[in-house]
Amino acid sequence: FLPLGNHSQVSRVPVAIKVLDVNDNAPEFASEHEAFLCENGKPGQVIQIVSAVDKDDPKNGHYFLYSLLPEMVNNPNFTIKKNEGK
Repeated sequence: FLPLGNHSQVSRVPVAIKVLDVNDNAPEFASEHEAFLCENGKPGQVIQIVSAVDKDDPKNGHYFLYSLLPEMVNNPNFTIKKNEGK
């Protein structure tokens, strides 16, 4: 609201606005992956180990959850297992 005609009641003050954008980088795979599956593969055989990185903070606090597509969840041929400590 600016008073009309009376500029003595107008004041200006600089305002600094800090935008905290904590997720401007999407997670991405740590390296390129291309998996090959042999026809004589055994049940339970590891096909590919993947890892991801995120350039946003916190540097050591990210947790990534990997999952199969909903239409693949009940497929007995593929599973995803958490590989802790590696």
